[in-house]
Amino acid sequence: MQLTTARLLLREFVESDWEAVRHYQSDPLYTRYHPFDHPTEQDAREFVGRFLEQQQEQPRRKFQFAISDPTDGRLIGNCGLRITDHFTEAGMCEADIGYELDSRCWGRGYATEAAREMLRFGFEEPGLHRISAGCVADNVGSVRVLEKIGMRLEGRLRENKFFKGRSWDSLLYAILNREWQAHRLSPSNDVGGAV
Repeated sequence: MQLTTARLLLREFVESDWEAVRHYQSDPLYTRYHPFDHPTEQDAREFVGRFLEQQQEQPRRKFQFAISDPTDGRLIGNCGLRITDHFTEAGMCEADIGYELDSRCWGRGYATEAAREMLRFGFEEPGLHRISAGCVADNVGSVRVLEKIGMRLEGRLRENKFFKGRSWDSLLYAILNREWQAHRLSPSNDVGGAV
């Protein structure tokens, strides 16, 4: 499976992607909001290995895509959608999204573009009812991405994460299918941007 946006190719992971993943996950700018500092080769291989296993699930409930530059195929991050709730009789279902990007590619709108595509994919393909996302409250860049794609702040979890010798607050964002439909038709909803 592969998805395309105006500037990005979102493709299935392959085993050899571990090297690029380890490279960008080793950057101190990236690790600032993560519990680890220097992923080993084994860490990166296991990280990619989980995504390879998810590709074999039937029915598939987790979709993690390598974000690559379509001009040169270079892996610059990843994004995903994980269905967290089963379909009900009404057909409603919930998922969460996530994304990460090589810090050398920050500030170009790629994270926003990839996250927006995860919403489109989730609401149009499996026909989800609600999609949520969480982030560390201090991660202002991620907060901007979630707000730009139309997600609403639903709550702040105080000091619910502990890493790097301190406690961190988390934010929970979500959007309903009908809200996404209205947001995507808004004239202010552009593809470009600073995040």
